[in-house]
Amino acid sequence: MDPAKGTVRIAFLGDINGAPGRMALEQQMPTLRERFRPDRIIANAENARNGSGLTPELYDQFRRMGVDACTLGDHAFRETKIIPLLDDPSKAVSRPANLSSRTPGKRLIRIPADERCPREIFVFTLLGRIHIGSIQANDPFECADELLAAMPERNPIVLVEVHMEVTSEKAAMAHHLDGRVAAVLGTHTHVPTADERILKKGTAFQTDLGMTGPHDSVIGRRTDAVLKHFTTGVHVAFDMGSGGEAVQGALVEIDLARGLAVSIERINLPARVPQRTL
Repeated sequence: MDPAKGTVRIAFLGDINGAPGRMALEQQMPTLRERFRPDRIIANAENARNGSGLTPELYDQFRRMGVDACTLGDHAFRETKIIPLLDDPSKAVSRPANLSSRTPGKRLIRIPADERCPREIFVFTLLGRIHIGSIQANDPFECADELLAAMPERNPIVLVEVHMEVTSEKAAMAHHLDGRVAAVLGTHTHVPTADERILKKGTAFQTDLGMTGPHDSVIGRRTDAVLKHFTTGVHVAFDMGSGGEAVQGALVEIDLARGLAVSIERINLPARVPQRTL
């Protein structure tokens, strides 16, 4: 394929949450490929290890499933075993870009071209600064400008994940980057939003992709435990929920010549995961 012609289709999946999310993804991967025909699959995997963190073993499992790259958010370092992979340029996993320069790990994923996609794909995550207290982040707007200025191509194909709590912060970033990247896609809240659209200058945007995990829960955690905490104030362990599993995200089609979006479509694939104590 001429790299200046045609389109590429990229599926970006919302936070994979624990064993229910992993099983849902494995079960629905054939359906995802058949229905949406993605050339690349990217997933936020920061909740893959029982709801918090990513291990090297789970990263390898996702790669075997067919995930081309994994991103991380505010739980990036809950499992420190992932740090060697974050430091390894050959591993398609990255931590948020707008952390301290002293923070280990790469800020950008570069997915090489191949027969499925004749152009490189660049992916980076920006962590929000509002109501995310577990990790301190630098200015995400300044960081985005810095990374884009350093891109090795004139019209690179770039997807930006905004791992943020506040919808206004995500929308502001999308408009800041409109016409400069292919997509700005929100994660972190685990609740899919119905606002997928192409902005005026050609950037696809969705405030939140949702969650690949158990939706019969409170954003992935056991409902009874969360209710006990909210109604009594007593600290309890927020174990993984189960039931209502689904694979959620968005499919973005991108013009290869311009590096901008042609379309965006929500992904919601219900799964049938055996219910057991997880």
